[in-house]
Amino acid sequence: MTAPRISHAEFIEPLQEFVQGVVVSFEEIPVARRELLQGMIDYLSGALSERGEVKLNFICTHNSRRSHLAQVWAQVAAHYFDLQGVKTYSGGTEATECNIRTVRSFRRAGFAIVASTEGENPVYLIQFSEEVPAMSAFSKVYSEGGNPQEGYAAMMCCSDVSEKCPLVFGAEERIPLHYEDPKAADGTAEEAARYDERSFEIAQEMFYVMSVVRELTSA
Repeated sequence: MTAPRISHAEFIEPLQEFVQGVVVSFEEIPVARRELLQGMIDYLSGALSERGEVKLNFICTHNSRRSHLAQVWAQVAAHYFDLQGVKTYSGGTEATECNIRTVRSFRRAGFAIVASTEGENPVYLIQFSEEVPAMSAFSKVYSEGGNPQEGYAAMMCCSDVSEKCPLVFGAEERIPLHYEDPKAADGTAEEAARYDERSFEIAQEMFYVMSVVRELTSA
């Protein structure tokens, strides 16, 4: 099934091929994952219908890999389907850095990325369209200023943070996603492939979710 594009703003050219591969791949999503994603669909469609906006905070232990991938791809997917009330954020239970391997995977997918600061935890600016301001990516705790403090959904990107963080302050909903950590392949010949595989999986699911939400909220 190919999802129809809604937004009229063009993605930067290097990203277009990757996104096209994502939007024709929804049938590959396993039934078990579709069932898991239904909680996200229900929350998004309900919040958008009731108040016209929704805040998603993607949370992982270190806010270095999966939470950044999910935050960025969810925002790109919301833009693709013109869900203007969707705002995405990310954070961890502790701050480290947006891992350079995550940054490289974004670049291989076609994003334009530059580091706007230096140091152990640089701020990266991530561009997916010349018509949309760049997103910023850096590691932070989920409750840091700039992230929502209340009225948001805590999107739990890993089972570890779900177990170690039973209470997410300010969240009105807690939704499990639990992606496998590509960190296991760091320093091996499979590193790039593992990160790109996880990036595609997350993109595929975020685009699938946003496509269903678009259908539900525009009916």
